[in-house]
Amino acid sequence: MIPPSISLSDLHQRINEVTRFLSATLSIANAHTVEFYTHDVWSRFVAVKPEEVLTAFDTGGHKREPEIQKQTEQSRNTFGFCQDTNRLVDAPELLRAAKAHSLPALRVCMSRDQLLEALRQKPSELGAETGVEYEPDEFMNTKKSHEVQSMAEVVDCLAKHCGVKQVIDVGSGKGYLSSFLSLQHGLRVFGIDSSSTNTHGAQERNRKLKKFSKAYQKCRNASKEIEKKPVVTDIKVAEYKDALQEPHTPDLNPIEDFFFNAMSLEATQSERASTRSLTDEERERRKQENLERKAQSRNGVTGAVFSPLTSYVTAETELKELIDELEDAVLVGLHTCGDLASSTLRMFTAKTELLAVCSVGCCYNKLTEEFEPIAKVSQDSFGFPLSQHLRSHSWFCGRNARMSACLALERVTEGHGIQMESLFYRAVLHVILRDHYGAYKSDKRVGNVYAKAKSFVDYVRRALRKLDLDNAQLSDNEIKQYHDTHLPRWPEIHAFNLLKVTLAPCIEGLILLDRLCYLKEQDAGSFSALVQLFDPLLSPRCYAIVALKA
Repeated sequence: MIPPSISLSDLHQRINEVTRFLSATLSIANAHTVEFYTHDVWSRFVAVKPEEVLTAFDTGGHKREPEIQKQTEQSRNTFGFCQDTNRLVDAPELLRAAKAHSLPALRVCMSRDQLLEALRQKPSELGAETGVEYEPDEFMNTKKSHEVQSMAEVVDCLAKHCGVKQVIDVGSGKGYLSSFLSLQHGLRVFGIDSSSTNTHGAQERNRKLKKFSKAYQKCRNASKEIEKKPVVTDIKVAEYKDALQEPHTPDLNPIEDFFFNAMSLEATQSERASTRSLTDEERERRKQENLERKAQSRNGVTGAVFSPLTSYVTAETELKELIDELEDAVLVGLHTCGDLASSTLRMFTAKTELLAVCSVGCCYNKLTEEFEPIAKVSQDSFGFPLSQHLRSHSWFCGRNARMSACLALERVTEGHGIQMESLFYRAVLHVILRDHYGAYKSDKRVGNVYAKAKSFVDYVRRALRKLDLDNAQLSDNEIKQYHDTHLPRWPEIHAFNLLKVTLAPCIEGLILLDRLCYLKEQDAGSFSALVQLFDPLLSPRCYAIVALKA
């Protein structure tokens, strides 16, 4: 018997605590660093010197007596914000409050080991059969290998607990998790992704993986020896390792990516709309591709246990129309982007054939919010909030706050810090655009310009060219003067972004608590929990929603 997780009433209490905290602090998270100097962000939101924030961050919120400012009792009781001005007056108090309202301090999560121990109390009705042993780090980078191994073991235990052999992987991408579940654990996996490029890539990768994995080749050779047939031994695995491995790209700076490279809400909705409005010819083509892929799978071309399928899925998607061999199954999603994580949970509650779910979301900036007070396209459902509890309060975070939720506090704390120069360059560029180009705004993004720039002057020149603006309006000396004028205010932008990083776990926590609350509202007799699956230093989006139907 799996021990019960947090009750619905206790969960409501935790959510209320977090929303009370965020109500006082979201102004920091929703401020845009690009406008840091043009809108005088520091003076608007912070009433202390940046050195106090930097010291508080370095000391983990422990306040030293000489730094205590004269404040009213009222001010100190509002998470460090003055009630009259809504400005930060006590940085250490804010940091302590943020820590107290993060998921670990709220005590709502199970550990991965606790979940596995509980699931393994029920012996598998299907035996202990597994697939071929192979080392995933031969074919994935360190981060992906850690995620796939950790999650696959949980999914395998869920399948055994439910007595099923079928897994449906939504947003399966290049098929890393799907391949591992099929080859390592012997599960029948259907990987569904809306991108035909990903689907074809996953199919080809799985074919190569089976052919050239050392362990798989050893298994094949052993089988041939038993059958007394000649064994082919001249395959060089190393030659194919690079082709199989996920292309290595250095970890993007989370804040730079957060401010400058995140897909806009409008673009996301446009992409979703275009996917929904496929022509009949395109739908028929995709249907035929899926049928051919199924036939190939049955004939042993792509393997008997992993079938990549191309489809855009929602809670209303009829899985039987996609999967002829559909049986009771476990639904999984590894780092499903934006609204897809919410759709995964809606699908789980709506489909009787789905007995368990293990979902890890990401890209909170791409979530749609039902109550966000901005113009939005009409749609039937939104990614946040899911729970009736938060919907009854018309709660919303805001786009910049959701982008803040993508930041990685653990990495910054461990010194895998913020590339502050790029943020500083972008904020000063915005001043130049205001002064010389009439507060120019463009849909074009310049976040990737910094990586190629050799100096601030070069950065501005490149940015102006990308924005199709007249470079001749400014001399190099004028550009450099903007840099030198704002350089003394560098500590302000550094300290402000550390405040954003500090609030990130609380915003992410609310989004995840909302998803857990939604599941518990559906059926009080079911098991549902938040589980930390990954090491946050390796994989910052480390929490999974895990649920079993009663």
